[in-house]
Amino acid sequence: MRYILMGFILIILAQACVVIDNPYTAVPPGTWRAVLKLDGNDPTIPDPNNPLFVEVAEGELPFTFEVIYDDVDKFHIEIINAEERIRIDDIQFGHNKQSGRDSIRIDFPVYESYVTAFYEEDVIEGVWVVETRENYSIPFVAFHGQDYRFTELRKAPILDLSGDWEVTFGTDTNDPYKAIGEFKQDGNNLSGTFRTETGDYRFLEGEVQDNKIYLSCFDGSHAFLFEAKILEDKSLIGSFRSGSHYRTTWEAKRNPDFKLGSPDDLTYLKEGYDALSFAFENPDGKLISLENEELKDKVKIVQIFGTWCPNCRDEANFLVDYFQQNNPSNLEVIGLAFEKHRDKAKANATLRTYKEKMNIPYEMVVAGYANKKEAAESLPMLNAIISYPTMIFVDKKNQVRRIHTGFSGPATSQYADFVKEFDEFVNELIAE
Repeated sequence: MRYILMGFILIILAQACVVIDNPYTAVPPGTWRAVLKLDGNDPTIPDPNNPLFVEVAEGELPFTFEVIYDDVDKFHIEIINAEERIRIDDIQFGHNKQSGRDSIRIDFPVYESYVTAFYEEDVIEGVWVVETRENYSIPFVAFHGQDYRFTELRKAPILDLSGDWEVTFGTDTNDPYKAIGEFKQDGNNLSGTFRTETGDYRFLEGEVQDNKIYLSCFDGSHAFLFEAKILEDKSLIGSFRSGSHYRTTWEAKRNPDFKLGSPDDLTYLKEGYDALSFAFENPDGKLISLENEELKDKVKIVQIFGTWCPNCRDEANFLVDYFQQNNPSNLEVIGLAFEKHRDKAKANATLRTYKEKMNIPYEMVVAGYANKKEAAESLPMLNAIISYPTMIFVDKKNQVRRIHTGFSGPATSQYADFVKEFDEFVNELIAE
């Protein structure tokens, strides 16, 4: 019996010495909760001039992502914003000899931004850097195994926000603008978006706690944080932050009948012009214009966009899907890019990357710098460049038939109607 007992003890000790290697080579797989600290490491200071609303998120913009291993040595990340998942494959990791710590870099190449950080066990800590803005970086930290967005608290909401809201942004400025808030609420969980006349604020996710509202979005370009308070009259008052560079206030009231201006009436040909005309070189040096022989007797769509613009990316995804599903022989698209690089070579390099990453089958050219006034000078026949993106429909005779300003993407209630109208209108032009 003594020897049997000693045998059991030896087996237990032997098992205790066995070290099972982690089945992953870098950060742990699973759900992570990330935070962008918009005010650096300092908490937000409440605005004493606005007693109706006090921010409680302390300038922290949260989002979640999932680390998914494709094999033992390779993984990708999926950023989660409500129903949207954004896959990121451009990831580098390894041991930093200078610091003696493990490091990771997550690139958003289409938007020319990245996260660079150190990681240790279940924490990643570093900065999010935007290359197209001068000295622009925001502290970033992420924690493994946390799957909530703003808080784990579950305070009973005083109001169900589901439905459409008439919204005014910039109430603290001399240039306010209107929007429609489209919200869906399920208990404490809140999702939705804001539609403006120039585009939407994409997939927003957050929650309602008692009389407070929180929504956020991060996609590599947009870093949006919305907070609001529900007032006694059931209206809303709050703040909106875009990264660390922009901050304004907003207010809203429930109004399912409120309408924005028609996107087909905002941009138009100026008096004295009856056609669209341009000539720009593509990254390979070929001159592209509506007069090119290969465009003769075809319907054309001219897309005014920027590679830095998420709404433009939504529109480009739609066009790519349309070509894949329909393979139209009598339709061509030309993308006119207005970029955040004045250096033409750098702008062309950015456009090449965008075209490759997005699998775009149509022609694209750099048409100028991403300034609306300068962009309008490149296309003097238009009354203005109001929005990126803007879509111009040109018939087989090179006559402008329609100009659609902005894009209500898949996060909005208008997307399905746009897809249907686009298909019908293009088919009409092709049939003429």
